[in-house]
Amino acid sequence: MTLDELRAAADAIRSEIGKAVQGQDDAIDMLLISLFARGHVLLEGPPGTAKTLLARSFAAALKLDFGRIQFTPDLMPGDVLGASIFDFRTSEFNLTKGPVFSEILLADEINRAPPKTQAALLQAMNERTVTIDGSDHSLGDNFFVIATQNPIEQQGTYPLPEAQLDRFLFKLIIDFPDADAELDILKLHAAQPLDMNSRTEMLGDVVDPETLASGRALVDSIRLDDDILGYILRLARATRNDPEISHGASTRAADAIAGATRAAAALEGRDFAIPDDVKRLYIPALRHRVVLGPTAEIEGRTSADVLENILNQIEAPR
Repeated sequence: MTLDELRAAADAIRSEIGKAVQGQDDAIDMLLISLFARGHVLLEGPPGTAKTLLARSFAAALKLDFGRIQFTPDLMPGDVLGASIFDFRTSEFNLTKGPVFSEILLADEINRAPPKTQAALLQAMNERTVTIDGSDHSLGDNFFVIATQNPIEQQGTYPLPEAQLDRFLFKLIIDFPDADAELDILKLHAAQPLDMNSRTEMLGDVVDPETLASGRALVDSIRLDDDILGYILRLARATRNDPEISHGASTRAADAIAGATRAAAALEGRDFAIPDDVKRLYIPALRHRVVLGPTAEIEGRTSADVLENILNQIEAPR
């Protein structure tokens, strides 16, 4: 596969998803970057902003197996991973796989499950492997988690631990579309079946797993020059010295930005990265990895506000 072919494949995916989802172009781009960078994505937004439809459409366009877990306060780790069940006919334990054994997994309202159930995904997200009764089971190279959470309702929710948040490459804020895009959505859905499953079933698979694997190999071949790496490092280290941040970005966070930058460049058909690639990914990659200090919280500033200020202060390479 060439860079031009990878860019064409990405355009085909965007176009196919656009048949079902309108007004979320930035989110689709970030999902593509995360997929080719082998990351996972956390979507945060109010109900009714097409988060579930986006995940289903993404899987349909990629010809990947789709699974969904609706997280609830009574959900147990075994409900996510599966369990070994004794078969009296054969006198053997047989693995009953849970919904985590999917290629694209939608973890819907992940912050509604208790911490031990949330933690059941940690190994899966980091190693693409789960351990059940002492045996390891691979989830495959295409395992990709798209988790959602609702920022409005906080009653009966459990904040994700920092260790799990760090497993997400991006945290994307899904907001309501503007008026023109919202009208386009109504027009689009007025000509489609009312059932959401039917809308995604109409989508064709424009990229197969073999093309996906070739694209990832191409991303692996992209190298970042020292100017770009130095820029990423300065941006990450600046979060550790900012008075408004009590816990800055880790080395792993900087490495995540570097990997995503390689994917973003490749998807644009370039074998080199530019500072704009880093600027575009900086806030989505770090907004969930930094902890604001009390001063910023009292003033009502968000992590995106603080990171935007850092981005404006650090000079980009020419």
